[in-house]
Amino acid sequence: MSGSAPTVKVNPPLGSKVAVVSSSWHTEICAALIAGAVKAMDEYKISYEISYVPGSFELPLAAQKSLDAGFDAAVVLGLVLKGETPHFDYVCQGVTQGVMDVQLSRSKPVGFGVLMCNDLDQAIDRIGGEGSKENKGYDAGIAALALL
Repeated sequence: MSGSAPTVKVNPPLGSKVAVVSSSWHTEICAALIAGAVKAMDEYKISYEISYVPGSFELPLAAQKSLDAGFDAAVVLGLVLKGETPHFDYVCQGVTQGVMDVQLSRSKPVGFGVLMCNDLDQAIDRIGGEGSKENKGYDAGIAALALL
């Protein structure tokens, strides 16, 4: 999907806690994604904690552990850049399926803010900075809050 995010109804329960989990790769991109997710949490006065994992592949397990530790929702953030090998495809599929499995097994929302881009310019267009077309960190935060 590209362009403007849809307007969704967001009415999270008071006292909700959200885990914001980011990959440690591509720190500038991930910092912008985190800022977007935090903006969503602040907008609705939701408590959150930020944590980091080594890479995007580790995001599903970190989300699962956060939900099992008592968080009401999680937001996962990262960037996987396409390279010259099929590694990109396997990581993207693993992260996507892993996050879906966590949501369904825990019956708790996980906002998906993992960018999967062909190049850095595509990522920059999606992080909510000046000239960006989208703010996927914010969108992922809103998605998680909407499902609470």
